[in-house]
Amino acid sequence: MTPFDKFLSGFLGFQRARLEDDPESFARLALKQTPKCMVIACCDSRVDPAILANAAPGELFIVRNVANLVPPCEPDSHHHGTSAALEFAVNALHVEYIIVMGHAGCGGVRAMLTNDPELAPEHPFIHRWMNLAESARLRTLEFLGDQPLERQTAYCEREVIKVSLRNLMSFPCITERVAAGTLHLRGLYFDIANATLALYHQDRDVFEPVSEPEGDSGEL
Repeated sequence: MTPFDKFLSGFLGFQRARLEDDPESFARLALKQTPKCMVIACCDSRVDPAILANAAPGELFIVRNVANLVPPCEPDSHHHGTSAALEFAVNALHVEYIIVMGHAGCGGVRAMLTNDPELAPEHPFIHRWMNLAESARLRTLEFLGDQPLERQTAYCEREVIKVSLRNLMSFPCITERVAAGTLHLRGLYFDIANATLALYHQDRDVFEPVSEPEGDSGEL
């Protein structure tokens, strides 16, 4: 079975299961989408927010890119895919949460930290894209410049989440809703090897393991 055949077979299995559990589910989804959460995640094949959250179709509005980065608000004539998705999620879908989800073993972050000039011609888009996280790289080198690359990468992956959260607040439509209490921002870090999730607490600048929620524990 080829990888594409496996993809098709997987869809048919999903289709059968959904129709058995809820025969009307596709008909309802065809009418509209009403997600309450937007997730900005890495396009790494091991980090699928819908699978990790055990979410059904229609529950999450998801944007995936290299290193789960949010660019700053730049209303110019260029093309801005992530910014367009943010605009739609906030202004049209009225999501209540925007979650930035980073992860361990991020290739984009590692490429930024190694910054090998020999690799730049081979991956020019990745290198330019990762410039968005330059502040995270500099902070990592400031505190862990003499440490092994693996430790630097793990630290920088968390710093990149913070960069994206800060950049989210550069969008007027987001800052207005955060101030009004109708929109909340969250940062999560997924450790692939241990299958654990950590929540960023802005007030203490720490990531703590996620446990069964007793309420809304975020700050934004």
